[in-house]
Amino acid sequence: MLLIGLSVSTSLGRRLLFAAICAVSVATIYSAQPILTQIGSDLGVSGGGLGWIVTAGQLGYLVGLVFLVPLGDMVDRRKLIIGHLLLTAVGVGTAATATHAWVMLAGVAIAGLFAVVVQTTVAYAAAISAPQERGRTLGLVTSGVVIGILGARVVAGAFATAWGWRSVYVTLAVVLIVLAFLVVTLLPADRRSGRPGYRQVLNASRTLFGERLFMSRGLIAFFLFASFGALWTGLALPLEASPWHLSTAQIGLFGIAGLAGALGAGRAGRWADDGFANTVTGSALALLAVSWLATAQAPRSLWLLLVGVIVLDFAVQAVHVSNQHLLTAAHPDRTSSVIGSYMLFYAVGSALGAVSTTTAFAVAGWAGSSVIGAVFAISALAVWAAGRRVARPVTHTV
Repeated sequence: MLLIGLSVSTSLGRRLLFAAICAVSVATIYSAQPILTQIGSDLGVSGGGLGWIVTAGQLGYLVGLVFLVPLGDMVDRRKLIIGHLLLTAVGVGTAATATHAWVMLAGVAIAGLFAVVVQTTVAYAAAISAPQERGRTLGLVTSGVVIGILGARVVAGAFATAWGWRSVYVTLAVVLIVLAFLVVTLLPADRRSGRPGYRQVLNASRTLFGERLFMSRGLIAFFLFASFGALWTGLALPLEASPWHLSTAQIGLFGIAGLAGALGAGRAGRWADDGFANTVTGSALALLAVSWLATAQAPRSLWLLLVGVIVLDFAVQAVHVSNQHLLTAAHPDRTSSVIGSYMLFYAVGSALGAVSTTTAFAVAGWAGSSVIGAVFAISALAVWAAGRRVARPVTHTV
């Protein structure tokens, strides 16, 4: 057995460091979205090719989920986090100095590959937390992820406007290096013994897909983030159109409303510690489905859209934290493998949501996109209802 050290209490300072690592690392993937036009103009990339800059980072991230995150179950996790932070800095540094499109693509792909330090960090935080604190720790760390995803759009846009798009990647590289130094200073040594080999870890990851609890939570995550992706990928479409004609900067401000997800993550963590993870999942998924009634009103009311965005993001992160709490509690000796495998559902679901919402909008406008988003939410709720009995032994909920 691995000696995980669950009795070690994670201090607030360490939790905040974990959250900062997650926020900055995930920002390396999403920062390109609001500055694609500037990048394309500078590097001579046509409009049709700009999407590959974002896709390259996401593909790198997907590969990292499969092959790098499980390393956390077999090597010193503190050293792994340090190494991945520094290699992510190399990736964004390459992007910052790129003078050709292929160099830019290589840089963001490298950054995306090692940005899976986010999941290694989440797994490490869960593993060194006392059981009664695991939910709170996951809640705070996941808040960092939310802030990184949504805040990246706002901050990157501001930096690019003031100092050009390269300043975004230079800043990220510097902050990643600083975080690596703080990990050396503040995080405890990883003293586990009896660590498995790489082949054994990968085999263990594959066996998860035969477990009912894992598949239930994975499918919930798949539909959950498909719904999330349907909103955030398609949101600009109705806001750029009549009657609003909002600018890119104005649309980016909706990301601030999405930060309500950070509050959802924090509260869900506390509820999970109290044994209500499964109840929170069902309630939040119901909220998610209802939120699309408000979000669908985007062409008519920005206030209702704002309410829908806040509720949706709160619900998504509450479910996400609850899922991770249940899975890491069920597999405390291989948190990295569990988190990495679980996040595959997130990645595929997000991609499906992005493709579906743009396709639906082309056919039926924002009403079509909203129906797609609501269907994904209802599908997640159906999976939860079918799998309630699976989660009961872990959460002790009724």
